[in-house]
Amino acid sequence: MFNAVAPRMREVSTTALKTLAAALTVSLAAAALPAQAANLNIANGDEPGTLDPQKSSGNWETRITRELFATLVAIDSKAELVPGLASRWEISDDGLTYTFHLRDAKWSDGKPITADDAVFALRREISPATAAYNANLYFTIKNAKEIVAGKAKPETLGVEAVDQHTLKIHLTQPTPSMLQALSMPESAPLPRHYIEAQQGNWVKAGKLVVSGPFQLTRWIPQSDIELSKNPQFYAADSVKLDTAHFYPINDAQAALNRFRTGELGISYTGVPATQFPTVKKNFPNELKVAPLLGEYYYVLNLSKGQPTADKRVREALNLAVRRGIIANRILGQGQTPSYWYLPKAMEGDAGGEMPFAHQPMAERLKKAKQLLADAGYGPEHPLHLEIAYNTLEDHRRIAVAISAMWKQIGVTTTLTNSEAAVHFNTLKNGNFEVGRYGGVATVNDPQDFLKNFVTGYEGNYSRYHNARYDKLVDAIGRELDPQKRARLLTEAQQLLLDDYALLPIYDYVSINLVSDKVKGWHTNPLDVHPLRYLSVAQ
Repeated sequence: MFNAVAPRMREVSTTALKTLAAALTVSLAAAALPAQAANLNIANGDEPGTLDPQKSSGNWETRITRELFATLVAIDSKAELVPGLASRWEISDDGLTYTFHLRDAKWSDGKPITADDAVFALRREISPATAAYNANLYFTIKNAKEIVAGKAKPETLGVEAVDQHTLKIHLTQPTPSMLQALSMPESAPLPRHYIEAQQGNWVKAGKLVVSGPFQLTRWIPQSDIELSKNPQFYAADSVKLDTAHFYPINDAQAALNRFRTGELGISYTGVPATQFPTVKKNFPNELKVAPLLGEYYYVLNLSKGQPTADKRVREALNLAVRRGIIANRILGQGQTPSYWYLPKAMEGDAGGEMPFAHQPMAERLKKAKQLLADAGYGPEHPLHLEIAYNTLEDHRRIAVAISAMWKQIGVTTTLTNSEAAVHFNTLKNGNFEVGRYGGVATVNDPQDFLKNFVTGYEGNYSRYHNARYDKLVDAIGRELDPQKRARLLTEAQQLLLDDYALLPIYDYVSINLVSDKVKGWHTNPLDVHPLRYLSVAQ
């Protein structure tokens, strides 16, 4: 057999050998060239007000901070919880003690990440000086509430570094959502050695010390934020992108135009409602629409002296809004008209809806006019309201529509728009009458929404106060039995709706554009898509 092969090998022609040699030369030359850098351009919606993970609140901010700071518990591409900086953890039988075992990992400056960094971060998160937006997610950690209230020092928080790689967290009650809370960027360990050395403004492009898959290499306000792969990340070998650019494009049409040209790989800015049918037809694979744990609603200022402090006014405004027209005609992208507060896609099986949900429109308008008259408003003394919204064409269209609907009951309006950071700061400071708001859950738990109407909570922009509601929300946080919890959720939500504490409009859907070249992207109800799982086909 061996001898029979030899003559065949000698029969290869001289021409074939030359061709083979040329091909090998080209192959070796190509191998010697540096690989093309993998970059992903992203329309991110708005300009971040901050990239301090404990002070950010908008998804356009956390979408970036999630890449910079690794958490103890991570979220994968399908929004499932997986090990992060902690390679494993245990929960005590009574649900009150969590023990995390940190892997050997380093900060981007090469220093080790330790349990002390986790303790420092959680204390900072709860500190009144930080005023963290989501601090309440951690209120069941021992002494957290007392610290936020200024009645205890941050050093008394129920967290301890047993050793450099072991962290213990002590709770006051079992908290089913705690692991989800610890997957949020604001809970991520922070580089104490770097932050304290900076003495203030520590989020600096090119200098920021991070632990996540990417580091902040450039930040040009209102233009571009560049992230580059962090070689010190504990799973750097699995990160396929070299760079990612986040553009603060809040104009959905502009984002669509740039996506069409191939300039953008992902657009989180959405799609203009008027363009949606065309996009759906021409980009069936790139258009990603899915249920989202989010609620689009108007915040009503309940502060003393405001027109909307009167329940009759709030009810009238709610009665006059034709939610079906907004969701199905003005938008028409799969949104569900909402007569509730908690999104239907959210876990918990909460019930409840506004009393007039199935009432004919003519009856609703008649009652709305009567309510306004009872409150002292009419042709001789018309009610005038300002609707504030953050800049986006669909927000404007909705505000214009609602303005027209309210005009039918004698209410006149002024529309005021501003960029996101200014708008939400206006709501926070209470300098508004009616304000557009989009609540998107950070964790798949109803308490993440219900907290926004708890007395004294940082995100309670309406200044709503109801002692019964506060007690219900507290009880919900303690109840582990699903059926009992569902009943409490229903009661709490119905109380909000009966008080007309807000003006719900529709349940969100996520509407994103993702190029076919982007691999590893999956729809999920949290609309979270970590870059470490994405790649771009060359």
